Amino acid sequence: MKLNSNEIQEIIPHRYPFLLVDAIEDGEAGVWARGRKSVSAGEPVFTGHFPEYHVMPGVLIIEALAQVGAIAILSLDEFSGKMALFGGIKNAKFRKQVRPGDVLTLNCEIIKRRGRIGIGKGIAKVGDEVACEAELTFVIQ
Repeated sequence: MKLNSNEIQEIIPHRYPFLLVDAIEDGEAGVWARGRKSVSAGEPVFTGHFPEYHVMPGVLIIEALAQVGAIAILSLDEFSGKMALFGGIKNAKFRKQVRPGDVLTLNCEIIKRRGRIGIGKGIAKVGDEVACEAELTFVIQ
C-alpha cells in the first residue's frame, strides 16, 4: 500500500492543519501501515509551541500515529467511509524531541481487533531513534 496525501484524504476525514501524515509508504490493509511526516517550522503549532524553541507536541505525534493506524484499518472494504475515533491511549512514552527539519516515520500495527474496536501498537521514529511509542485503542464509527 502506497498513498499520497490526496489518497489519504479519501480514507480519513482529517484536513490541513490537522492531517499529520504526508504519505503512506507501505502497509497491508487491516494489518499495518508505515507513514511519513516531514516536520516544518512553518506549521501553525510552532507559533505557540514554543516560539523560541520549536518542538512538536507529544499529543500531535500520538495523533499522527493514530492517523496511520486509522488508515490501516479503514483501508479494509468493510470499513470504507467510516471514521476511527480514539478509545484510549496506554503506555505512551516520549523518548526524543521532534523538531522542524525532522522526518517522522510512523508505524502502526493492528495487534488486536474485535468488531468495531481495535488496538494498534504505534512507534514513531526520527531516523533510527524512537521518538514515541504507544498502544492506541480505536473505535470505528
